[in-house]
This record gives sequence, structure tokens and C-alpha cells, in this order.
Amino acid sequence: MGEAELNTAAGELVIRSIFYFYGEATTPELATQIAADIQTHWNEPRAHVIIRKKSYTVRFEIAGYSDPALNPEKVWYNDNPRLNFFRLETFAAGNISFVDGLGSNTGYFLIDNLVQTSTTAAHEYGHTIGLGHPHILDIRGNKEPGIMYPRGNICDPEFQYWPHARPGEHGGFLDPKYRRVLASDIEALKLHKLDFDEGGFAKLGEFSSLYHQKHEA
Repeated sequence: MGEAELNTAAGELVIRSIFYFYGEATTPELATQIAADIQTHWNEPRAHVIIRKKSYTVRFEIAGYSDPALNPEKVWYNDNPRLNFFRLETFAAGNISFVDGLGSNTGYFLIDNLVQTSTTAAHEYGHTIGLGHPHILDIRGNKEPGIMYPRGNICDPEFQYWPHARPGEHGGFLDPKYRRVLASDIEALKLHKLDFDEGGFAKLGEFSSLYHQKHEA
């Protein structure tokens, strides 16, 4: 989830999101790194959007904070669209990170997923601002895979875990480290349809407001 500001003077559409990480695996250093990874990936395409016949540069500002003993009430009663709350642990049921629905502001991160590749947090962030997985999961011939493709995709050999593996067999699936935020991912957000108020602000996503207890192995 995030808040968009239309800055007509600067010619920018700035999307701001703040992540609070709680749970036993969170640290200030990790929170800062996750936020930096998200910001770097989503700013990579240097995208533009046309709003009211004017071109704006799309820029993401992402911040991350560690709050191991986060009070659940901060999650339940939050009304700031910039704030997202994710539990960060070394174990998660299903062995996967997740968000609580498209356009939500809460979820659960498995630390191994985040450490494995910097695109995992950026992928999950895409879910928080409303993007789902693409419907077509065989993207051979499409060159670089966009950020929202899941790990089970069939892709060109150079983007597989093992380039010489047969597509769809062991090692023959998308290695998530090759995912990139593309201009098409920014287009999929449909930022031109946001409902800006008189101050030039709009909301991306909705408040899921779910506090997660630690999963037990």
C-alpha cells in the first residue's frame, strides 16, 4: 500500500510507502536493506505517466523500520495509507512469503526468501499496490521477465536456474534474481486512474490491517 502525490511543479508522481517489520528476525539493518531493494527495483524503469494531458516522472520513496515487539493496535487502527506491516521470521507455514491480498498493507515475510534474492521484496511490494501474477506463465521469447512473474514460470534459458536444463524440468524454471520492474509493470498500476484529492494525494491499495502471530513449526 502507498500514497501517491502529484507534484505538478516538479513534474513528478511520487509514491511513498513505509514498512514496519516485526517479529523475531527483524533488525534495523535488514529493514533498511529491504526498503532500499524495493525502492531501487521500482525506480529502475524511470517510467512516465500521462495525467490530465501532462507527463509525470514516476518515483518511489520507500522506507523501512524495525519494531520487533510491534503493538497489534498500531496495525489494527492505522489509517495512514503509507504504512505497511509485515512479520519477519525464519519460519513460515508453506515456506513462502505472502501478502494478505492484492492491494493490502499487511503480510508475512520468510527471511530466507528475502536473503535469496533482492527481487522478492520488490515482487511482494507489487502485490501491496495492487498487482497480481500474470496469467501467462510461459514467457519464452519475451526477453527479461517482469517483477510480478512467480518462481514457477517457464522462461528463456538465460533466465532459468540452470541455463542448460529443459524448460519445465528441474532447474528449468525462472530464477527470481532475473526479474526486473519494467515500464509495463508501472503501466499495469493504472496510475492515471487514481482519485487525487485537492491537495494532489491519492491512495494505492486498501487497509487489510491484519496482525500476524508467529507461525510454529
